[in-house]
Amino acid sequence: MSSEKSTVPSPDVVIDVSGLGKFYEIYADPKDRLKQFVLPALDRVLGGEAKHYYREFWALRDVSFSVRRGETVGIIGRNGSGKSTLLQLVCGTLSPSVGEVKTKGRIAALLELGSGFNPEFTGKENVMLSGALFGLTAEQMEERYPDIVEFSGIADFIDQPVKTYSSGMVVRLAFSVIAHVDADILVVDEALSVGDAYFTQKCMRFLRSFMKRGTLLFCSHDMGAVINLCERAIWLDKGDLRMNGAPKELSQAYLASLFEPEASGAPVEIANSGSNEVEGGAERPPSAVDAFVEIPPIEYVDMRKALIDASNLRNDIEVFQFDENRASFGTGAAKITAVQLLDAGGHPVNWAVGGQEVTLQIAVRTKTEIHRPIVGFVVKDKLGQIIFADNTYLSQRDTEMKVPPETTLVASFNFTFPVLPGGEYSISPAVAEGTQADHVQHQWIHDALILHVQSSSVCLGLFGVPMRSIEMEMKL
Repeated sequence: MSSEKSTVPSPDVVIDVSGLGKFYEIYADPKDRLKQFVLPALDRVLGGEAKHYYREFWALRDVSFSVRRGETVGIIGRNGSGKSTLLQLVCGTLSPSVGEVKTKGRIAALLELGSGFNPEFTGKENVMLSGALFGLTAEQMEERYPDIVEFSGIADFIDQPVKTYSSGMVVRLAFSVIAHVDADILVVDEALSVGDAYFTQKCMRFLRSFMKRGTLLFCSHDMGAVINLCERAIWLDKGDLRMNGAPKELSQAYLASLFEPEASGAPVEIANSGSNEVEGGAERPPSAVDAFVEIPPIEYVDMRKALIDASNLRNDIEVFQFDENRASFGTGAAKITAVQLLDAGGHPVNWAVGGQEVTLQIAVRTKTEIHRPIVGFVVKDKLGQIIFADNTYLSQRDTEMKVPPETTLVASFNFTFPVLPGGEYSISPAVAEGTQADHVQHQWIHDALILHVQSSSVCLGLFGVPMRSIEMEMKL
């Protein structure tokens, strides 16, 4: 949970991992455990060589790296690659078999679901106990307790035993605690995969705020999250450190490895698809793919649309009601009063289909006169990655609109809704005043409209692109 360890020599390095290794004893037979407990000691007493009755399984082997103050580092790898073991060694909840870890500062960790919580204790009792483990006094925890409960959003259940909580409620409470203990280093291990879209967005906003002042070690299978959050990434493969570098380049190599046959673990090379070279240094002849093809500026739909819409892959999107009470910020000179999706006929909908025409309508009520208003929105996925966004600035830049006080302003964005992968998304509307480069934010509401994509034909990526045509031919 928390750790105060020996000081790292360099003032900029807060985590220093050197030659780190961890192995576990694997026994073929339960009787071998008893033999291992008794016989090696007897062998040593008799002056013989102690025999082992187990085989060594190395979860982590010869791993070395350092993390500087203020860095955000992602750790990726397949299941069983040693990611969680590494994080536990960094936090001090495991002891290394070889090598060492040096850290500087208070570490707050969310390693696994409900780790450190006593299921028989109430939520409040666990909060106070966790605070003590992080080195905070009872007075400090009493002062922070209301904020922890408010952040978690489970005030109605805080006096109930944790064993009655759902997995999402446990994560809410655990994350709320580590968000309020003034940590220098934050370690998060796949914890954000549990929980609803609204709370996950709140956690991502906290992480981005924490990244401005602290060090973050972030473990995830989601390369999009690693690329979005991290300055550097570490790839573990079967207990070995395979790559350490920029997230984009590392993600390309990691993705390639997921589709390669089980191999020796040699470094993966990424082919440069933009090169015309073939084996021997010669250039391949140009093909139709290389030629620029001008596409007529006409509307078109995916050639598979009819087939997809008639199947269980249709991109069905559930639209939840606008919630004006979500977290927001701004001057308050204008207030967003409504956000809704309309179908092609202009009717409000609570169910939409990706690939079809929709209108996003945002209504704003002014409190004072506003000169040159800008109304916009951002669509984000569950991890807070921006999928797409837009605003009214470019379409209204040549007008000098002045909106009097107590006036309703309605902005409408008409577009074809993209085909999204399954999952939860949110729409954050905003109203500002000024220009694109220089404006005052009057209100921005985080996650005011939640979308749940029930089904999708998208297998990879952030969204689906409509295909004008797909062809495959065989040449003999």
